[in-house]
Amino acid sequence: MSQAILTLNAGSSSLKFALFDRTARELAVGLVDHIGTGTTLRLTDMTGARLMERALSPSEGESHASALLCALDAIRTCFPQTSITAVGHRVVHGGTRCAEPLRLDAAALDYLESLVPFAPLHQPHNLSGIRAAMEDFPDAVQIACFDTAFHRGHPFVQDAFGLPRSYYDAGIRRYGFHGLSYSYIAGHLAESEPALAEGRVIVAHLGNGASICGLKGGRSVASSMGFSTIDGLPMGTRSGQIDPGVLLYLLDQGMSAPDLSDLLYRHSGLKGMSGVSHDMRTLLASDVPEAAEAIAYYIARIKREIGGLAATLGGVDALVFTGGIGENAAPIRERVCQDMAWIGIAVDADRNAAAKRDISALGAKVRTLVIPTNEEIVIARACAALA
Repeated sequence: MSQAILTLNAGSSSLKFALFDRTARELAVGLVDHIGTGTTLRLTDMTGARLMERALSPSEGESHASALLCALDAIRTCFPQTSITAVGHRVVHGGTRCAEPLRLDAAALDYLESLVPFAPLHQPHNLSGIRAAMEDFPDAVQIACFDTAFHRGHPFVQDAFGLPRSYYDAGIRRYGFHGLSYSYIAGHLAESEPALAEGRVIVAHLGNGASICGLKGGRSVASSMGFSTIDGLPMGTRSGQIDPGVLLYLLDQGMSAPDLSDLLYRHSGLKGMSGVSHDMRTLLASDVPEAAEAIAYYIARIKREIGGLAATLGGVDALVFTGGIGENAAPIRERVCQDMAWIGIAVDADRNAAAKRDISALGAKVRTLVIPTNEEIVIARACAALA
């Protein structure tokens, strides 16, 4: 029986899972998408050949926990002669303690449980996945990889809020997220274009969750996300940056804290502004004026973050698009880069439409790249090193 590494990556409405051999070579990759509404499961091998694809029943797709059981069943069905010896988990929040991947035990789980209020949309799903994997694979090593870890080297000015220092010391600070994605992009550039990787790179991770990170020498210097996964860019259902006075006003008007949380995490962003959908594909195809306005706001905030990060980095040598929208939505890339020649960014329309790796216009001072992210390989490599 062959030994393998399983990776689990729970998002707000999806579950990515993948199987690797003990050297972190990919064997298969799967996705359970649209959890809670029309859930589907897909599993392909390393060549892209379909191993399994099916719609899940309402009971199978009603939650991350039930979706995980279907994912594990798919792995067992398609790889019956494989023994899982290590399970790697994407965990959104590692707090101030976790700057590296961590072998999990009871004490570590207790600490991660204490961070649920910091990331209520993600952390519970991450922890339920860990517990399910511990039960299903009791002899496997369980390893957590943290989205916040990549940003832990930020200078104080990029970590702090303008509050009394005691709050910072108590953990109320800017953590940054999507760190596994940024780690992959930094590593990919270091291997493929080391000179560029040593420079000033802005990475736009645009998906249902979205953020932008400024890298210098392959290390995170600043990120659009802060204390929570709400901050920064507007997202599929999350508000992004918002004046705290608005929140105080809503509370003063009688809105409860749980209702406010629900508003900011689940009913805002592209979904809330458009009144149509959180899905960028649907919005781009819509002729509803509010859909166009939501997209325009999204573009404007991305441009603003790029400009701010360029100032923080002292310039920019490359802009990288990644994530579901960043990799697949050519109209969004085009509009983000439109009228950005002042900073050296310009794209070639044909190369952009074809989603080439380098979509820079001839003569552009800043390289503009489209690089598919791979958080799973980052997790698998951590497991191979620690298990």
